[in-house]
Amino acid sequence: MTTGVVRRRVVVTGRVQGVWFRESCRREAAAAGVTGWIRNAEDGSVEAVLEGAQDDVERVLAWMRVGPPRATVANVEVHPEPPVGDTSFAVR
Repeated sequence: MTTGVVRRRVVVTGRVQGVWFRESCRREAAAAGVTGWIRNAEDGSVEAVLEGAQDDVERVLAWMRVGPPRATVANVEVHPEPPVGDTSFAVR
């Protein structure tokens, strides 16, 4: 892997489903050059994996702590993982 590439598993809770969170996050990730995926979880949270340069991943994480206008983010859990070389960002 390229030096400086990080991967983070993220769980966002609050009012984050049905508020355009996943698609907005995909756009933010694309703008930052971050790969990975995002999906709704059965418990009402949103789960994501972000992979890229540390500064770019931090930029997306900062956005996720606020979310799109209709979202109310209560908590963001971030867990480091080893990079796997994702090449795109998918909404699942």
